[in-house]
Amino acid sequence: MQRQASIVFILISVLINVMGLGLVIPVLPKLIEELAGGVQAGALYNGVFIAVYAAMQFVFAPILGILSDRYGRRPVLLLSLAGTVIDYLVSAVTGSLWVLLGARIAAGILGASISTANAYIADISAPAERARNFGLIGAVFGLGFVLGPAIGGLLGNADIRLPFYFAGGLAFLNLLYGYFVLPESLRAEHRSAKKGMANPLAALAILRKTPLTSGLSVSLVLLFLAFGILQSVWVLYTTYRFHWTILETGLSLMLVGITSSLVQAGLVQLIIKRLGERRALLLGQSAGIVSFTLYGLATQGWMMYATIAIGSIGNVGGPVVQSLLSKQVSAREQGTIQGALAAIQSLTGVFGPLIGGYVFALFAKPDVAPWLVGMPFFIGAVLYFLGFLNTIWTFRRIPESPAEVPPEASFKPVPESTD
Repeated sequence: MQRQASIVFILISVLINVMGLGLVIPVLPKLIEELAGGVQAGALYNGVFIAVYAAMQFVFAPILGILSDRYGRRPVLLLSLAGTVIDYLVSAVTGSLWVLLGARIAAGILGASISTANAYIADISAPAERARNFGLIGAVFGLGFVLGPAIGGLLGNADIRLPFYFAGGLAFLNLLYGYFVLPESLRAEHRSAKKGMANPLAALAILRKTPLTSGLSVSLVLLFLAFGILQSVWVLYTTYRFHWTILETGLSLMLVGITSSLVQAGLVQLIIKRLGERRALLLGQSAGIVSFTLYGLATQGWMMYATIAIGSIGNVGGPVVQSLLSKQVSAREQGTIQGALAAIQSLTGVFGPLIGGYVFALFAKPDVAPWLVGMPFFIGAVLYFLGFLNTIWTFRRIPESPAEVPPEASFKPVPESTD
């Protein structure tokens, strides 16, 4: 019996994939440092690796999204997974820094699994259910990043290359799972017939398709920039300000993953049911403003943990934005818009860390007032606030109505089944 697409199938695939990504997080900087020949060179090249990976994602995520609209989600996912297997194995055995860089470039080019998974979710979800189901993807993503780094740290403690072998094995299992179990979600009649559009800049044009997509895309850019700043300075800030150990920073990041998963798996639908999608988005952005401000003002380490709990409400925003934007395009364009969203996230992933690192270095000095060391977080709060204002302005220009769901989006989703 031919299997029909279901949320369970894609969630399993995403969990395995994200666990593999998380496995190498604790050891990749150390491997770069080892191959570069020193701490200073390793730090420099680690920044280059991050920027190059993000740049490849920016260029190729929209292209793969377009291809998934044309040929289906399954072939793109399988291609991505096959490339990931090779990437991990090459990374595990190479003794050359430049070969490792080439492997990361390839990983960035083929790293479309999450955006394609989001398009898969849009294929099989009724418009009213998309925010909840996007939240499940986010929850699984968070769970994978809790389990992956923990396992990677244990394996890397034994051998710095062992997590790469383990991640390669997971990717291979995921490839087999995708080939033999994961069904196609995009019906043939919903596939795009457009040709000659495999251009990342052309793909980004879909974000200007409606006033709502244009407005919310600006809010997303500001949110992604703030998050990139947080990612780049979290370890530096907590170590400098509170003298946290590696264990303490690891526990804090684990708490971030756990609270994120709980909110996206359990609270997203409840909040939307109570407030509606638009108010739920504004609530998430408000939580971001408050949490970033409190991170910067914290004077003791326990305050960071308390603020993580407050900031977790901000995770409501992501699934809601994806839901709102996915309703603005047809069934033939779900991969395109998810690829475009992944592209702008990757682009901000280049600039956010650069801003965060520069500002932290500017204020992390003995002669500077301690509270000013939190300036990167204050900048993040300002970005969240600007996004909040832009979202309000966008919603006021475009009154909420059933017309937000275009006629072509009333397609019948692929029925869920695990037969």
